[in-house]
This record gives sequence, C-alpha cells and structure tokens, in this order.
Amino acid sequence: MADRTKILLVDDDEFLLDMYSVKFKETGYEVDIASSGDEALEKIKRNPYPVILLDVVMPGLDGFEVLSQMRKDGLAKDSVVIILSNLGQKEDIERGLALGAHDYIIKAHFTPREVVEKIQYHLGKKK
Repeated sequence: MADRTKILLVDDDEFLLDMYSVKFKETGYEVDIASSGDEALEKIKRNPYPVILLDVVMPGLDGFEVLSQMRKDGLAKDSVVIILSNLGQKEDIERGLALGAHDYIIKAHFTPREVVEKIQYHLGKKK
C-alpha cells in the first residue's frame, strides 16, 4: 500500500483520467488531474508532486513542452516524472528520456496495475 503519495495525472482523455484515477486511489495514492499542459504547469508551480504522469499529445502545450518548461524553470526537481503516452516511436521515447523523464510508458502496452508497479519501482529507487 502506498503512503498516500500524491500523483499528478496529466492527460486530455477523460476516460483514461477516470480509469487511472480509480486504480491509483484503490492502491492508496492521492490523485490530482490536469487535462492540458498549461493546467499541469500551473499545478506543478503551486504544489509539490512526488509523481507526475504526463501524456504527450494534448491541446496547447504537449507533454514534451511541459517537461522542457519544468526543467527550464527548475520545477519538480524531486518528482518522479513518467511519460504515459500512445506515442511509441524510438525517437519519442529517446526525446522524453533526454528531457528528463524517469520512464516512458506506452499506454497500450501496460495495464493500470503495471503502471502502479512502475510508479512503486521508481519511488523505491528514490529512497
């Protein structure tokens, strides 16, 4: 069981936001959501999130731009940032990791339970 770690889930797909929110809450995490890159940056500026799950394809700022802006502004330095996207090209994965993401998860290849396991793995590495 997680220790009520707060996750920021950033995605413009309402179904996925609901599905992952339910799974994370069942596992003991607190969940905050943002449905755009701009909203995510505003929330990140105001709140420390131990975990940020970031989609790439969104209206306005995409996930790569959000990650780039976070790094430029020195935001979320202590956060585990995981890209959770349907983009699975090698170039996309390499770009996300080069921008500072701790992991890159292709949505279609992982169940919500496996995403929780990835989060737990990365939080365990930080301790």
